[in-house]
Amino acid sequence: MSERRTRRQAALAAAAAADDTPTKSNQDEKIMDGKSNGDDNGEAVAPSDSKVDGLPRENIFVFWPNILELIGYSRIVLAIASLYYMPLHPRTCSLLYSISCLLDALDGYAARYFQQSTKFGAVLDMVTDRCTTSCLLVFLSSAFPRWAIVFQGLISIDFASHYMHMYATLAMAGSDTSHKSVDKSRSWLLNLYYTNKTVLFLCCALNELFFIALYLLSFSSPLLSPQLLEPLGEHKAAAIQTGAQVNSSVLRQLFTNPYSAGALEMARANKMDSTFPWILAGISAPVMALKQFLNVLQMVKASRWLAEGDVNARRKAGLPKKKSAKKA
Repeated sequence: MSERRTRRQAALAAAAAADDTPTKSNQDEKIMDGKSNGDDNGEAVAPSDSKVDGLPRENIFVFWPNILELIGYSRIVLAIASLYYMPLHPRTCSLLYSISCLLDALDGYAARYFQQSTKFGAVLDMVTDRCTTSCLLVFLSSAFPRWAIVFQGLISIDFASHYMHMYATLAMAGSDTSHKSVDKSRSWLLNLYYTNKTVLFLCCALNELFFIALYLLSFSSPLLSPQLLEPLGEHKAAAIQTGAQVNSSVLRQLFTNPYSAGALEMARANKMDSTFPWILAGISAPVMALKQFLNVLQMVKASRWLAEGDVNARRKAGLPKKKSAKKA
């Protein structure tokens, strides 16, 4: 009898010990839920193993193409630096901005070479492109206020088309499908644009070149907006020579605020010759127009793709439901 009780007690003790010992699956669930084994305060706990399936863990944020090759994150640094010099230093700003844009192509090549193409890297490139271009267009809106509505429209189309295209790809094709995987049956032109690296590079590069040319032209125009200027006496007016670059020290004498729109417009006037910017604008204008057409086409195709998905989803759900005939 005592032997039976002993065995029974041992079995119960073993069962209790098994319940108290957390299993690996329970530990994984707690880690995914952001709870630790201690106070369960909601803090995420990283697994203690430094390897997964025998492979070393990788840090996506410090891959080779982003850090050691000074690509990716350096694009952001160069873009911010170009924005700092944008108001009054056209040559420095154009150089930094151009290098930031050209590194986009080098970033993709390095990612493929080191076999480190990631979704984070693709999104980082797209976000950097959208932000830098929109910042330049915002400046052009202030430099050419008469055409501000055009630049605002270009910003809106650029953001809307890429957002809708990314969302349509994610919702309709799945998260494992790249936004550059456009089937020919949906649009052969977008397929050519995204799959042919030469076409993609030329369209993006010449599109940015056109806006850089407009930016340089804002520093070569001798025309000023009369409503932005303060009335001048003969003594102050004599300090300004027609067609000459204005000394920054004169601006404080002419304007109440040396950083006002009128002061900056005068400071930009005649800083450089307009011949070279006009040549760049003429060469890149057709490609810029093509790029904007592709943005509109991309937005239309994405809208139709999402609409097709909505129609199929409604059919599967049996919508619209037929209304039952009313009894007389």
